[in-house]
Amino acid sequence: MPLALGTTAGRSLRGRVRVPGDKSISHRALLFGAIAEGTTRIEGLLPAEDPLSTAACLRAMGVEVSPIEAGQPVLVQGVGLDGLQEPASILDCGNSGTTMRLMLGLLAGRADRHFVLTGDDSLRRRPMKRVGGPLAEMGASIAGRQGGNLAPLAIQGRRLRGAVIRTPVASAQVKSALLLAALTAEGPTTVIEPVQSRDHSERMLRAFGADLTVGGPGATEVTVNPGPSLRGQAVVVPGDISSAAFWLVAGAITPGAELTVENVGLNPSRTGILDVLDQMGARIEVLNARDVAGEPVGDLRVTHGPLQAFNIDATLIPRLVDEIPVLAVAACCAEGVSRVSGAEELRVKETDRLAVMARQLGAMGARIEEFADGMAIAGGVQLRGAAVDSETDHRVAMSLAVAAQIASGATSLERPEAAAVSYPGFWDDLQRLQA
Repeated sequence: MPLALGTTAGRSLRGRVRVPGDKSISHRALLFGAIAEGTTRIEGLLPAEDPLSTAACLRAMGVEVSPIEAGQPVLVQGVGLDGLQEPASILDCGNSGTTMRLMLGLLAGRADRHFVLTGDDSLRRRPMKRVGGPLAEMGASIAGRQGGNLAPLAIQGRRLRGAVIRTPVASAQVKSALLLAALTAEGPTTVIEPVQSRDHSERMLRAFGADLTVGGPGATEVTVNPGPSLRGQAVVVPGDISSAAFWLVAGAITPGAELTVENVGLNPSRTGILDVLDQMGARIEVLNARDVAGEPVGDLRVTHGPLQAFNIDATLIPRLVDEIPVLAVAACCAEGVSRVSGAEELRVKETDRLAVMARQLGAMGARIEEFADGMAIAGGVQLRGAAVDSETDHRVAMSLAVAAQIASGATSLERPEAAAVSYPGFWDDLQRLQA
């Protein structure tokens, strides 16, 4: 059923909001806890569909994971580096590309065990060869549709060998899958990226006791020496900056807005959104900066003000790839033409996000020119209410809600429930902050 948005013209946004736990860190805490020895206690784990898919796959392989409920700590009883059991059935990754890609790395080295991974219609269309190809350099055996590019994927576990692997694109999912495989390989593995992608895996693996070093220009080379057992840890998951991005943009573009987003992860490999908003002249302050479990954290205060156009290229994309949809909304409200390039990765997300945002914002009157690897967005456009559709993509759903906030007239959003993939309470928070 469509959701009515923007029906209260002139309503602003004020107050404090705490976004859900970081999705990337939530996945990794579950996975590393599963192959550690002892108990891992996770506070603030994101209780959304994607991490639930990871937990369900782990349970199917004999890992005890306590129920995942908002506000409750999650306990993972580790089975050790090689303790995962062959599942009795197919492992369902739901809509979660992170689950599937990291599972490929986790399972490829489980000698003499067989695994099959599948997911929903959307996930079965997403490319997996980008992980399977580099894993094959370590000796992995992964088969699937289109030569192993599309799920369902069959993994025949075998002993892997260490390797030096250069990845063609900077991808935290590809890198993390290789690091997981490297933990039980014979000999060291070095992963070399063109530029550094988000580094949550490196930080957390070190905390769990892995023998891992980071070097190279711009911290682009990561080496794992196999051997040490991982030890269960206490993990505190900070708020997800990719979820905070919706409130940062909404606060920056909505007249009279004043919002504080609390407890946001400020890992430098993830804060490209803050760099771009600073480039635009957005009024954002970092308050109460601190370190929590090896990750920098702070509160972000944003108020409305005039914005300038931005320019995003391939060097910045790894640090804000998930924030491009909502930045496209910000660009509509800026002075000048904003440009995004080097973002072809967005075409193989839950949807083709470049095409979807051009289509949906276009329905609201935005002037967007789409390219193979990006878009140009004309600023100074008054968006108007329209019938729009999330096209089942969580980040599209929330970006369109931000657009509706400043559009003239009412907006009707089809499939708003997509937001639950990463932010189950988004619509409740929106209603509260509007009040």
